[in-house]
Amino acid sequence: MGKIVTIIFLLLAGFMGYIAYYNMEPVSVALSREMIYQIPKIVLILLSAAFGAVFMIVIYTMRDTRRLIKNIQTQRKQKRQEKIQNHYSKALSAIHSGKVDVAETSLLEILKEDSSHLQALLRLGEIAEQKGDLKGALDYYKRALASLPGDQETLLHMITVKEKLGAYEEALGYADEILEKDPRNLPAIEKKRTILERLERWDDLVEFERVLVKKASSDSERKRHEDFLNGYMYESGRIALEKGDIDKARRQFRAVLKNRGDFIPAHLGLTEAILQEDGREAAISYLEKVMKDTRSLIVLARLEDLILEEGEPARLINIYKRELSESPTDNQLKFFLAKLYYRLEMLDDALELIEGIESPSNFPEIKKIRGGIYMKRGQFEKATTEFREALNMKMTLKIPYCCSACGYTTDEWSGRCPSCKTWNSFYFNVHGACKVSEQE
Repeated sequence: MGKIVTIIFLLLAGFMGYIAYYNMEPVSVALSREMIYQIPKIVLILLSAAFGAVFMIVIYTMRDTRRLIKNIQTQRKQKRQEKIQNHYSKALSAIHSGKVDVAETSLLEILKEDSSHLQALLRLGEIAEQKGDLKGALDYYKRALASLPGDQETLLHMITVKEKLGAYEEALGYADEILEKDPRNLPAIEKKRTILERLERWDDLVEFERVLVKKASSDSERKRHEDFLNGYMYESGRIALEKGDIDKARRQFRAVLKNRGDFIPAHLGLTEAILQEDGREAAISYLEKVMKDTRSLIVLARLEDLILEEGEPARLINIYKRELSESPTDNQLKFFLAKLYYRLEMLDDALELIEGIESPSNFPEIKKIRGGIYMKRGQFEKATTEFREALNMKMTLKIPYCCSACGYTTDEWSGRCPSCKTWNSFYFNVHGACKVSEQE
């Protein structure tokens, strides 16, 4: 390599000597009007070459210096990122191990390196929430939001904290901010639903679900939103009924039934509206029609109460017999008619009907009816036997309701299951098979 450089240098020197030999004549170089110098042409050539070389050396030196500085900064940044990542990994491991204090220490070390580290701020906010320090959590989330405005994860955390602090309107504002950019963001939708339900703003929920139904991208998504829409229209009608706004209640219940004719809570709600405005007979007539269409035992139970309050048990018995003539093998109808006979002190008819029920062991309440009949007849030994077998039952002839969605049971009917929040899911737990979350 040294020999090559020497040869190149000698060739350049020879070339410059050759050029100098033929360029010795002087040339004038004017620095101003008064300052004019005579120098050999070769000197001018050499000076020009020297200035060019110096300029290139300066340019390359600046470039290399800039590269060196950038490399040093990159290395420092990489080391800093590695340090932050090590702290974050340690923090996550501590969180998963339940070592919250260790995690918090590691996350705070990250903030010393990068005060706007988004994930560290979010994890610290979560830890503060776990400790019940909502104000501290809110401070961390605000810093995270300042670090990355509009971040959906941060906004969801803000909703949660604001909800816990009771600042529901602010929480709704953050939910709307998410949904404005991402209308199908499921967590934001769920949080907005939850808050509006807590505030019992059913009309707002109705409008909210109508928008979601229109924006649904699939049949399954549309059906899910339609189910919520029907439920919220029912709740709106229920509240209107409680407040005496019969017209609004009717409109909401009819709107639900237009979408879904088997929505039993809406039928019962409309029955109450008819009862208040048009009287008992109109309500009974409506329920008779609903019973024919739906064959719902819950509708039948309400119809039974109304007719007995009217003092027309014969009319009710005829309805039962008519239904049984159309479905003679319906053991549930037989059971409910037997229960009615018992309620009306028609003990022989009740016992006769019970004996005609297939697989009576599937109807635990039958033992209570039998025991009651034997007790009223003075047959105490038989009554004791029946009652002993029915000891696991809670209340004589009180049939609980069961949620078909989650298995929750209760003695009180409502249009919506208080456990899983599903509407139109209660049915009579006649067979006593609903055991998932039975109340004690």
